[in-house]
Amino acid sequence: MHFHKSTADVFIPDNVAPAEALARTTHLSIAAHQDDIEIMAYHGVAACFGLKDKWFTGVVVTNGAGSPRSGIYGEYTDAEMQKVRVTEQRKAAYVGEYACQIQLGFASAEVKDRNNPAVAEDLAAILRAARPEVVYLHNLADKHDTHVGVALRAIAALRAVRAETKPKKVYGCEVWRDLDWLQDDDKQLLPASARSNIAASLVGVFDSQVTGGKRYDLATAGRRLAHATYYASHGTDQETALNFAMDLTPLVEDPSLPIAEYVLGFVDRFRADVAKRLA
Repeated sequence: MHFHKSTADVFIPDNVAPAEALARTTHLSIAAHQDDIEIMAYHGVAACFGLKDKWFTGVVVTNGAGSPRSGIYGEYTDAEMQKVRVTEQRKAAYVGEYACQIQLGFASAEVKDRNNPAVAEDLAAILRAARPEVVYLHNLADKHDTHVGVALRAIAALRAVRAETKPKKVYGCEVWRDLDWLQDDDKQLLPASARSNIAASLVGVFDSQVTGGKRYDLATAGRRLAHATYYASHGTDQETALNFAMDLTPLVEDPSLPIAEYVLGFVDRFRADVAKRLA
């Protein structure tokens, strides 16, 4: 498989051939940055961990440039930091026993350029090879422009290959905006209770981010715990950790469905619920 960027990195923890690694994939996450997968798609990692009939593959679209840094990483150049982040993502793939970890190496500006077909083309090639049953994307109400850009390019790719792949479910997941505001009927529940030691390790392995000034390890665990506790006001907790997602499957199944209209439907239902309670 050939990608647009010569710097694209393909890592397979158990050293099988790339075609075989992708073909066995059942759960696939397409994310913007190194560590986004481990924050937003742990549900998929846990669903596959240790099994032989289910496999998780991660795709990171951007090169990791421009990330905040301090401490021992404070003097690192952008090029040096990119190498660190590629290595950390490989470590996470090893810890999580991923089928395959692909890092495409695009710049954020390229991802956000709607007229640049390269990102969607690379993603379409991966989707054709993997044919996943479940796909995890950034949610389309995320406040990070690059996250939304990656999600839009991924939806374009999914639409382009929908006849060949037909995933059963496409989730829009949480990173830079929680989804606790969704109506309960709109929430897709992604349990994240299993193997809390692995969950912690996956986020913790990104030392350049955690000790570099962003405690994603604590924040991710805290959000999952808060969701599990506050999800149901009149019942005991069924999970100790929970992520929420929006269902993006209809956008793939029906390419004529306007993306903005679909996403704003979630917002409209939230607004109506608030208005009803105030009345």
